[in-house]
Amino acid sequence: MVTVVWDTWIKPGAEAEGLALTRRIWEDMRRFDGYVSHELLFDVDAPGHVIALGVWASREHADRIRELYKDSDVIARLLPLLEKPRDRWITQAEAASVAAVA
Repeated sequence: MVTVVWDTWIKPGAEAEGLALTRRIWEDMRRFDGYVSHELLFDVDAPGHVIALGVWASREHADRIRELYKDSDVIARLLPLLEKPRDRWITQAEAASVAAVA
């Protein structure tokens, strides 16, 4: 599994619409093959800043769905509301090791 981190900054004054569209994107992701889960983190100090953590079965799933969805109406409506282009990172968790207690 991989976690895709999306860093989104919405223009001041467009937060309500931008956040609604962000929620819509992630609701739409639920219908795609390879989607596992997501979490939206809202910056309490910057109302238009959202970090989305999308968990996918594989990077191939995440990349394929990004390509399929990039021209959607929802993305077309979100892009003009962005303060800057969204950043995207593909991450993979490292298994935690248990240290011996001495």
